[in-house]
Amino acid sequence: MATAFKAFLNSPVGPRTTHFWGPVSNWGFILAGMADMNKPPELISGHMTAVMCVYSGLFMRFAWVVRPRNYFLMATHASNESVQLYQLSRYARAQGYLEKKEPEAQQ
Repeated sequence: MATAFKAFLNSPVGPRTTHFWGPVSNWGFILAGMADMNKPPELISGHMTAVMCVYSGLFMRFAWVVRPRNYFLMATHASNESVQLYQLSRYARAQGYLEKKEPEAQQ
């Protein structure tokens, strides 16, 4: 058990590197997005939420390409992408972007 913990501490993605602390700090975005789920959708910034979606999408790709592959970072950004897409759908619904449009009657 102690050797496994020591191996984790000294690994290339362990807690002594930014490959560990970067994803840990990004969980703040996810927790904030989850806390905002109970707020009215009129308070959501569509532009900022869209930027967060692009940001997480780009960094998911980065986490997959970087060596050593950082699964923790990828899981963090996948979670953030999910939360932000949900918030973006709430915003779009509140703004009327997702309403069904009735076809205009032909005369």
